[in-house]
Amino acid sequence: MGLASYLKSRLVPAELEEQLNRIRKPIGSLGYDPWGFNNDAVKYGFTLTRQIYEKYFRVEASGVEKVPAEGPVLLIANHSGQLPLDGLLIGYALASRPDQPRIPRAMIERFFPTVPWLGNLLNDVGAVLGDPINCAKMLENDEAVIVFPEGVRGSGKLYRDRYQLKRFGNGFMHLAMKYNTPIVPVGVVGCEETIPAIANIKPLAKALGVPYVPVALPVIFPVKVRLNFGEPMYFDNSEIPEEQVTERVEAVKAEIRKLIDKGLSEREGLF
Repeated sequence: MGLASYLKSRLVPAELEEQLNRIRKPIGSLGYDPWGFNNDAVKYGFTLTRQIYEKYFRVEASGVEKVPAEGPVLLIANHSGQLPLDGLLIGYALASRPDQPRIPRAMIERFFPTVPWLGNLLNDVGAVLGDPINCAKMLENDEAVIVFPEGVRGSGKLYRDRYQLKRFGNGFMHLAMKYNTPIVPVGVVGCEETIPAIANIKPLAKALGVPYVPVALPVIFPVKVRLNFGEPMYFDNSEIPEEQVTERVEAVKAEIRKLIDKGLSEREGLF
């Protein structure tokens, strides 16, 4: 047994490896796909994520079975928290579902790849730079793709603005229409309290070339997280003015608002 195989046998639980082996990904002879996805990296990553998902945040995922089992799909969610925990938890929920699991690809902010080591690590576990061309290629490849249309406007929200949805861009709707892709809305509740920020040091953020520098305690609180997946939404590719595209985006946003409200009404406390 080689060193890599030995480490995997010691670190990756057999049932988790079996679960992930059920999910086929088109990878090359070196074990990577064109965007850097690596099966072994995902197995190590999900071994850690399972502990975070089940033990630390005690995630409850409702409606994950509504995500289509095959073909392209866009998972559109509210962005919450100073770290990309929401995408990680959504991805694990879909990959760990008992029937027809999938490993979705997450569209990440442009500044993440500039952080040493982090960009390569995120690519290894399936994340892709949040670019319309990359997203289009993912959909052409029949991938499930996680998109946060609020972008940094959402992840950088202050605690006082929690669960207030920011402006959604129209890009994801154009892609859904062009590639005949269903949209599954997702409401995330809990992540916005994991690292509550009370201020953003804008001059420092500008100097460092990052979207924001939050003033927050250097701790991630073990807030209970709820993920609510909605029914798939379908939109035709008819020629319509941009105002009507925006109306469709607002319809998706309204469904996410309902799912957030559902999650907030279900919880009995933060922890």
